Amino acid sequence: MHFSKIFYVVLSAILVTIFMLIIYIFPSFNSTDSREGKAVKIYFADNISPAHRKLINLFNEKYKGQIEVIPLDLPFSKFSTNDRKELLARYFRSKSDRIDVFSVDQIWVPRFAKWAIPLNEYFPDSVKTTILKYALKTCNYNDTLIAIPLYIDIALMYYRKDLINQLSNSKQVVAKLKNSITWEDLITLNNKFPKNPLFVFQADDFEGLICMYTEILANMKGKLMQGDSLILKTPQAEKALQFLADLVNKYKISPQNVLRFKEDDSYNYYLQNNGVFLRGWTGLFKNNKIGSNYLSMNDSIGEVPTPHLKGSKPISVFGGWDLMVSKFSTKIPQSICFVQFLMSQEAQKILFEEGGYIPINNSIYKDSLYIAKNPELLFYVSLLKNGIYRPFSEQYTNVSDVLSYYVNLAIKGSLSPHDALQKADDKLNSKSILLK
Repeated sequence: MHFSKIFYVVLSAILVTIFMLIIYIFPSFNSTDSREGKAVKIYFADNISPAHRKLINLFNEKYKGQIEVIPLDLPFSKFSTNDRKELLARYFRSKSDRIDVFSVDQIWVPRFAKWAIPLNEYFPDSVKTTILKYALKTCNYNDTLIAIPLYIDIALMYYRKDLINQLSNSKQVVAKLKNSITWEDLITLNNKFPKNPLFVFQADDFEGLICMYTEILANMKGKLMQGDSLILKTPQAEKALQFLADLVNKYKISPQNVLRFKEDDSYNYYLQNNGVFLRGWTGLFKNNKIGSNYLSMNDSIGEVPTPHLKGSKPISVFGGWDLMVSKFSTKIPQSICFVQFLMSQEAQKILFEEGGYIPINNSIYKDSLYIAKNPELLFYVSLLKNGIYRPFSEQYTNVSDVLSYYVNLAIKGSLSPHDALQKADDKLNSKSILLK
């Protein structure tokens, strides 16, 4: 294990410990506060971006003297999605009432359902129809509404317009990009940019790597799971993993650096090194995804669909985060009030305008004036129509943890794709703990 990896693991453990200490030293508040003339304090755990903070301040002002939201910040810069998942799972096993509302990656919903309250009585069908269908689908588990979407996300590709425009056939290339370029055509561009990393993506051992693997696998008409059953030992699974490895080792369109990149690392590398293409999520220049030093590059970077394999259809993996209310909370009505506020058109517009988060409120897409001012929303909707979900299973988070480890090793060349998938399958079926 590299020193940087060891340092990251130790740092993550320290941050988790600090967070747990903060949670437990907070004084406990309950509903009697409101009867005593004090605002009921509810605790909200999420990556608290500037957009989130603005919404919290607006809510607290609106309900001043009644409800006060206290943010518990779990920034992506310090906690990977895997870290957040494990941190929250450890916390809820303690059955503490310190957290009231918390956000989860949409594919965590089955795992966290046992720690959240059903929401059907608070959000009837009349309310559900106001929510974007692509986002709402991730909120039901065992025929019960157990979460509410905060925002949805979709994978896309960024490209340097100024670099592509230098090509003699730039118009043809841009036309292909806007309709989802094939991987075969993208790879041929490598010799056009000998001094630039052609394609930057996230290949560290984490959930983001599995998102891309899921996309490539779907392009080959394969899948990771069928219900709760693994489907790793297939020709499609092996071919998809070989293709990812080839991007780095055979075609060399991606630098070896991608093997240690999560999202923010890849964004900064792409911008610092004049990369041509970047796989990522919406809102590159918003939500603190990059430093302010790069904001001047905004006009030179465009958004297009992710590539697809020749003969297949364009596909993008869904992302996004949902809200859940803890079953251990003693402030359910106040927590529901906050969730309802976050779903409002006002709140959703702020999340989009200041954080780049795709709205889940249908009324925003029916507002022609707003769409005219924000035409990128139409592009995002077109991507959503070609979106695919990661497996929706209580077992998936463990599958992802194990599989990402072995997929990363295969891309490094430490294991063949066949052996990597075999070892992942053996490890998951043995139900033993993977020590990374």
